[in-house]
Amino acid sequence: MKKVFPVLFIALFFYSVSSAQVEKIDPPFWWASMPVTELQIQLYGEELGHYRASVDYDGVEITRQIAVDSPNYLFVYMDVSPSAKAGEMEIILKRGKKNIKVPYELQTRETRTNRNQGFDASDVIYLMMPDRFANGNPDNDSIEGMLEKANRQDPTKRQGGDIQGVFDHLDYIQEIGMTAIWFTPIIENDMKPEYGAYHGYAATDLYKVDRRYGSNEEYKALIDEVHNRGMKVIMDMINNHIGDQHWWMKDLPTKDWVHDIEDYGTTSFRGSVASDPYASKYDYDKLTNGWFVREMPDLNQKNELLGDYLIQNTLWWIEYSGIDGIRMDTYVYPDKDFMAKWAKEVLEAYPNLNIVGEAWVNTVQMSGFWQYDGDGKSDGYQSNLPSVTDFPFANTVRSAFNENFGWMEGLRSLYYLFAQDAVYEDPMLNVIFLDNHDMGRIFETVRKNEQHFKMAYAFLMTARGIPQVYYGTELMLAHENRGGDDEGWRQTMPGGWPDDTRSVFTEEGRTEKEAEIFEYIKALTQWRQAAVATHEGRFLHFVPEENIYIYFRIHEQQTIMVIMNMNEEERMIGRDRYREILDDFTKGTNVLDKANIDLSKDFMVPGKTTTIWELDK
Repeated sequence: MKKVFPVLFIALFFYSVSSAQVEKIDPPFWWASMPVTELQIQLYGEELGHYRASVDYDGVEITRQIAVDSPNYLFVYMDVSPSAKAGEMEIILKRGKKNIKVPYELQTRETRTNRNQGFDASDVIYLMMPDRFANGNPDNDSIEGMLEKANRQDPTKRQGGDIQGVFDHLDYIQEIGMTAIWFTPIIENDMKPEYGAYHGYAATDLYKVDRRYGSNEEYKALIDEVHNRGMKVIMDMINNHIGDQHWWMKDLPTKDWVHDIEDYGTTSFRGSVASDPYASKYDYDKLTNGWFVREMPDLNQKNELLGDYLIQNTLWWIEYSGIDGIRMDTYVYPDKDFMAKWAKEVLEAYPNLNIVGEAWVNTVQMSGFWQYDGDGKSDGYQSNLPSVTDFPFANTVRSAFNENFGWMEGLRSLYYLFAQDAVYEDPMLNVIFLDNHDMGRIFETVRKNEQHFKMAYAFLMTARGIPQVYYGTELMLAHENRGGDDEGWRQTMPGGWPDDTRSVFTEEGRTEKEAEIFEYIKALTQWRQAAVATHEGRFLHFVPEENIYIYFRIHEQQTIMVIMNMNEEERMIGRDRYREILDDFTKGTNVLDKANIDLSKDFMVPGKTTTIWELDK
């Protein structure tokens, strides 16, 4: 990164004395020896569409250049062959006798092996909102020239959390047992204060970290430190929409760059339509072409130039930052054929990477549609997407602890959830969770029943899939009355701000109950790190009876028995029903308190508890 700043300075100085201004270059630089050879450069400045580009650099050739509806853009496509060396080249823009020299750098790729690692069922993902987690640098809370300043008095506005705040508390995250970090987007969201874009999903520049979080360099330094600790980072991205203050919106490249809100209005939010074989064109267009909200223009991924831009932006962040995976927001809302192309090209370039798509749909069948299929779907659609956010899992768990326990309710609903896993190509790649930044917190959802909370968390740690834990769960956070539903479950962490009176990041700063829950969460999550059966073991379960659900995770190195007893009182488990597994073992050891059970006979389990037993021969 050190070479970038002088290059850009020279470029901007040159433009200032030229008859035409080059105001924006995306991407700002590229690399030699990339896994893809095509490079699209978007140049923006007054009348640049009337210029034509040339380049004289070994191994680099311009293959096409495209002027668009706005006269101020020029899209230049280059082939950067494997023989091209790192260095600074010049793009010459000519219009008659006018010339503009645009310095452009090909950097050397990093060679460290702990980059772009992917994530899988051996991981536990810690999800946080950087604005709400910790404020490590109060000096960047409000930035001169940016539209919204921090306002700690209004929970719907920015609170001042930042990248440094995450950096400062990596020890805390690691102590809990988390192996991967996902935080909501850190891309610039320079939106008007009345909207409140602290969440990060209204991008105004796709190549910049929001300065109120830090800088591109700080983000990369955080990822390097996470990698040095043997952990991973998942980056939140959005292909569906941008913020209405994005610089594009002042001068759109083409008339169809974004969908017309007068034609489509806001989206229907009916994600089921995208996979519905009987969907009307009206409903499909309403879902995919409507704006998410009026402050978020809907991007038209069918526009080839924009599609290439989005794919290349993804590749740039992967290469620049070293991230290990991507969480793609609103996966079912963009054009699904483009999303299949995007996933395919990204994973061909970085095959070790993993991508999880936010497929917020209600049924297992709808969820399964979005995961890749080895043979392709019956309608011919191949998503190429490895992982989906398992909303049916979350919704089922959340309802299982809030129902009258009948035939299809309570623990039986968990059984029926997994009984449908044949619709997934690989359910072990599903990201499973109890809550997230868009849902009420799990403790609140289970009506502040601590026993149910603990049962649900133990289930999360032992079920098939990749667990994701929402920040504050380790403290059993409930909702707060903070002026809005979203803000009620998007609290700031006590101790993350200089003026806080206590810090939950320290043992002495936690209440007695917080300390108890913290130790419970830590013990289970740390145990899971080495529990190979939860990472790779096959899943085998028995139909729940009498409000008891028993399942096993079976691996050649380890077998785990999980017993969920929803009854208030302890119950005797008759071993004969489970002898196909238990006949191979003589005892079980509780993973938390190390108590033993004799598996040669019937045994007791406590009520209102999910107990986890490692089985021994």
